[in-house]
Amino acid sequence: MSSIQTAVSSGRAGLVTIRKAAELIGLSEKAIRRKREEGIWLEGREIVVGPDKRIYVDIEAFQKWVRGLQ
Repeated sequence: MSSIQTAVSSGRAGLVTIRKAAELIGLSEKAIRRKREEGIWLEGREIVVGPDKRIYVDIEAFQKWVRGLQ
């Protein structure tokens, strides 16, 4: 089982920091930021900005994006 599958099935994933998302999904932090900047990943869908302006990645939305469900 991959690290992302383990994290999701154990309930540890959901909203994670860009650093943790990079570790889980195998993209660099820069690639994740670029997807946001280019509008590939949208705020409120794959990307969530907290009240403190910290950026999080929604792992479940990422999985849907990978599978072409969004």
